[in-house]
Amino acid sequence: MMPHAVDPLANLQTLIRCPSVTPDDAGALFALEQMLAPMGFAVDRMTFAEHGTPDVENLYARLGEDGPHLMFAGHTDVVPVGDEAAWSHPPFAAEVSDGILYGRGAVDMKGGVACFVAAVARYITKNGPPPGSISFLITGDEEGPAINGTAKLLQWAADEGERWDACILGEPTNPDTLGDMVKIGRRGSLSGTLTVIGTQGHVAYPHLAENPLRGMAQLAEALLDPPLDAGTENFQPSNLEITTIDTGNPATNVIPAKVSAGFNIRFNDTWTVETLEAEIEDRLARAAASDRLRPGKDSQIRYELDWKRPPSPVFLTRDEALVGAVTSAIETVTGHAPEISTSGGTSDARFIKDYCPVIEFGLVGKTMHMVDECVAVPDLELLTDIYERMISDWFAGRA
Repeated sequence: MMPHAVDPLANLQTLIRCPSVTPDDAGALFALEQMLAPMGFAVDRMTFAEHGTPDVENLYARLGEDGPHLMFAGHTDVVPVGDEAAWSHPPFAAEVSDGILYGRGAVDMKGGVACFVAAVARYITKNGPPPGSISFLITGDEEGPAINGTAKLLQWAADEGERWDACILGEPTNPDTLGDMVKIGRRGSLSGTLTVIGTQGHVAYPHLAENPLRGMAQLAEALLDPPLDAGTENFQPSNLEITTIDTGNPATNVIPAKVSAGFNIRFNDTWTVETLEAEIEDRLARAAASDRLRPGKDSQIRYELDWKRPPSPVFLTRDEALVGAVTSAIETVTGHAPEISTSGGTSDARFIKDYCPVIEFGLVGKTMHMVDECVAVPDLELLTDIYERMISDWFAGRA
């Protein structure tokens, strides 16, 4: 075993010093392999490709051949640093100042990877190999298009005969303090583009044209009101946001020929993708039939609706053994019980949930994607302690 594998700080510094901005690996997965192989992990590295997207390197490592199988999932790719001159410490130097480690990926999410590696190393040092199997499923494509990463890596592993009983995804889940929040599900995400078609013309002769912006206002109102739902036991209310409206028209004296609006819906378990699409299509059809592009004219609102694929379905993890092992470990180590949440955006858990129960728990996410992304060094030790106890408790519960 590499001497530093038990040290989450050293692990994280090694990973941060690999400038693995999506889709470049920059040696991060090799560094991770060098940590895992001496512990007995069988490590596979593979590159996935798809036309029109960058090739992406990924890693799958397994310790053990049978018994209960616990997976840790995550990513070693990071977002760009932005204005490097604005950083108080070089973004890939992994410098520690006043007990704070600075670097891109410190919390999102090389920190989670580094801590889980240290937790496994400490567990093995104290207990020997686990009574089952532990695996790492690590991608280099989470911060990118997420096409050549986790989804394909899971399929590859499943085709190789891999099966998992549970997964912990090490994304930064805590809003303020380590131990604040565990995520046991995520709202779904559905995006679309609505285009209203009019007739271009001169603004001084509006009777000869049809302004599609009038129709867009009517259809947008139908999308937004009434609310989709009031929320459910485990999820906040579904929400539709119109994120862009564009006519492609720079002239102020021309009525545009069409206008397009992009929107996204974050939806709870009131809906499936299919029922939500049907609801949106019904709202638009009713609004278009009852309104006109211009008062006094007979032409109904003409529109087109295009759904962006693939959508992300809503999911909720109900595995009490997994949730219990993580929440109990957090409470034992930190002294307080975490909030069980389904808040936030999408993550790679949307792919993992099709293969096994998955929950998310990692570092405090306040500085993720920001200039001077950083983590408190004591939090690295705390998260490692939580992960180590969770590993022990989960296997004990499966015995």
